[in-house]
Amino acid sequence: MRRREFISLLGGAAAGWPLAARAQQPTMPVIGYLSGQSLELTAGRLPAFREGLGQLGYIEGKNVAIEFRWAEGHNERLPSLTADLIQRRVNVIVTAGGTSVAKAAQAATSTIPVVFLVGADPIADGLVASLNRPGGNITGIVDFSGELGPKYLELLREIVPAASGFAVLVNPTNPVFREDVSNRIKPAADALGLQIQFLTAGTEGEFEEAFAALRGSGAGGLLISGDPLFNAHAEQLAALALHHATPAIMTYSDFAAAGGLMTYGPSRPEMFRQLGLYAGRILRGDRAADLPVQQATKVQLTLNLRTAKSLGLTVPPNLLATADEVIE
Repeated sequence: MRRREFISLLGGAAAGWPLAARAQQPTMPVIGYLSGQSLELTAGRLPAFREGLGQLGYIEGKNVAIEFRWAEGHNERLPSLTADLIQRRVNVIVTAGGTSVAKAAQAATSTIPVVFLVGADPIADGLVASLNRPGGNITGIVDFSGELGPKYLELLREIVPAASGFAVLVNPTNPVFREDVSNRIKPAADALGLQIQFLTAGTEGEFEEAFAALRGSGAGGLLISGDPLFNAHAEQLAALALHHATPAIMTYSDFAAAGGLMTYGPSRPEMFRQLGLYAGRILRGDRAADLPVQQATKVQLTLNLRTAKSLGLTVPPNLLATADEVIE
């Protein structure tokens, strides 16, 4: 072959290299983010999730993509949304919004890693074999908010000492979580000599009816269980509690910030940061089966003094002293 022909051939081959190189480059990993709620209700939690990813060097749009799917409170959409993510060939599925969302991902795939955020016991719900060694393709974060019921009773009694009993709002469409809450609250109420009655709301449209049932019930306050439905509508529930002049407590600080009397529960930003961190670890090569389920350890008490004053309640000094945040 003549030298000129060789150089020409080499030049022609080089012209094709960029295209070939692009074809051989690894594609950007994709996280499937599945939520039972809407973007509007959960947008404030996403920065913490992205922060967790960033701790391992994953930046959305730079070296990782995130495909978001929102059920917007309609759990019947979860199977099709999950199937859509699987078809998208995501590398890991992150579920936020409770056990029902995690169960939808679990039912859809046994191979794609799943990282969940739930409030109930993931062992009892069949998500993992154990907290230390989950097994299978699923692990995640649990806040055990169902276990906080007895503490809610103690806090409400401190601020409404004359009350002979309280009401508890539960979601009848979430039987596992509802049973977990009721099984813990009943013995605690008996120990405190308090009467307990359960109110139900399975949809946003049933909230008003549940609060209306408080009138004339004799309940001195309301415990709103940490069900995903209620967590997603904390502002609406706070407005109803104010409208019905009801001392109420629930899990996340959104409720107190919106005018609810008080909240007691895990730090939501910290949980979503951990969720992002676990998703990043799986992208890095860790197996879900080997990542222990993390339990929320940072618990915060938030008091709304403006609301207490409007309800004619005096917050005990010891309660004020232990609060992590006081809204005045």
